[in-house]
Amino acid sequence: MKQFTLIIIVSTLLSSASIFAHNTHSHAHSSASPNERHWKSANKHIIGALSFMKSGMVYIERKNDLFSVPYATLSQSDREFVDKRYEMIRRFNLPRNHNSVEHLSHEINQDIPLTLILLGIISLSGIYIAKSFSPKLAMMSGIAFIGLIGYGFNNGYEALKMVQTNPLTIDSAFIPFKSEVVTSWDNTYFRVGSIGIAKTHEMMKGITTWQQQLPIPQCYLNANAWSIPLNPVMAQNSIPVDQTHFTRGAIAIAINGIPIFNPYTNTGIDAYLDGQLDDFGGHSGRADDYHYHIAPVHLYAFTSIAKPIAYAFDGFAIYGALEPDGSVMKTLDSHHGHADASGIYHYHGTYSAPYIIASFAGEVTEDSTYQLIPQAAAKGVRPALTPLKGATITALTPNGSNSGYGLKYTLNGQTYSLDYSWTPEGNYTYVFNDQNGNRVNTYKGNSICTIPATSVQEEFQQPTIGYDGQSIRVIANNDMLSILALHLYDLQGRLIREQQGDVMLMNGLQKGLYFLRLSPIPTMHTIHHHP
Repeated sequence: MKQFTLIIIVSTLLSSASIFAHNTHSHAHSSASPNERHWKSANKHIIGALSFMKSGMVYIERKNDLFSVPYATLSQSDREFVDKRYEMIRRFNLPRNHNSVEHLSHEINQDIPLTLILLGIISLSGIYIAKSFSPKLAMMSGIAFIGLIGYGFNNGYEALKMVQTNPLTIDSAFIPFKSEVVTSWDNTYFRVGSIGIAKTHEMMKGITTWQQQLPIPQCYLNANAWSIPLNPVMAQNSIPVDQTHFTRGAIAIAINGIPIFNPYTNTGIDAYLDGQLDDFGGHSGRADDYHYHIAPVHLYAFTSIAKPIAYAFDGFAIYGALEPDGSVMKTLDSHHGHADASGIYHYHGTYSAPYIIASFAGEVTEDSTYQLIPQAAAKGVRPALTPLKGATITALTPNGSNSGYGLKYTLNGQTYSLDYSWTPEGNYTYVFNDQNGNRVNTYKGNSICTIPATSVQEEFQQPTIGYDGQSIRVIANNDMLSILALHLYDLQGRLIREQQGDVMLMNGLQKGLYFLRLSPIPTMHTIHHHP
């Protein structure tokens, strides 16, 4: 069978611009690329052109394939070359009316003006005309054009505009706790719902400065879910997380659905140093809402180092004391984080102040009550109590029906208990056996919320394109496939083939460049074919 290269560009029927999904294509042509260089990675020597960088891996385009090497293993000069190239792209594509530094994400979809595609068609038409007069000129023009397209698709176009962080990337961090959280998203926010109860560790144990609050279920669901921005923007004037700012409410959400508050309480006290936190960095607030005040690094027992343990409410991920690739944590900036090799910003959690976030690297909004908004709301069922000086909590054990807890604490050498429970209708009962004797208090609250069985909304998930040398297959959910139509055009804009559904056969086509239109799903892919 004759070998040929088939490049398929997929555009949308419903908009004037096309959406470009991250590509892993290569361009096979006989002449050397003008961007080729000699690369050194550990003991390997590679000759090829920089294609793109993703998740700490540098992809080098060789004559017949795409080769990947870890950024960290490249020589100093090669890393400087990669850094310079990405810095040039970043500077070129900064918004003209924005002076802040915007980091690039290679997990996001990017806008490509339709005019770029039209220019490509015109340029290729010029190559076709040149071929009639001078095959050599046509070959040189083709190499230049393919090199330009390759550079643009791999390096430039995906940096044109930060449109939206891929919600599936964020969602993957919450997978270990899908029985305890529900996730959803739209074009603006990724939302995390939970009932605010930690299931993987004992809450409250170890507290030596007890506020007499106890964890009860909250209803952080639907309109009251936690909101992570999907369009993070680096702040021109960052707001500090200190004794003045963000002293109310959460600043981040852990992957187990527990909110994370400012390390300082609303009285300006470091909660960790004051003994207010349990063995896992949490306690209950005045609404009996359980939350952390330091990074929940213990969650790495349930996830991998490569995944975040939380997301800040400016849209950036929070990791522990190691880099996502397992290496030693690099120097932190004034926000208590930094950008990785791909230019994506993230924070780190440590056991010393400022613990997680010193100041928000991304843009956030603080209201007049020193609370970040939007913000989910907690609801208590009983009046807030005063601190019980000298008390140390020794246990908080779930009851047999998982509808309450038994608390034990010591005070002045004596051991006391407090058993509390709730009904599905929201009736709470507190049974005290303490220094004030035995008593029972009851309260009426809202009905207890439950986590929905279905977690992720995928209506905004972009489809992917598969090509096996004989047919194109669109991989998407069933709702997408039910409204999917494929139309194949040649360079003159003539309809060559159309197909309803998710598969289009490519047999009988001649060598060349074709445009594939998906309707009404917006996406764009480039596919390289080696039959």
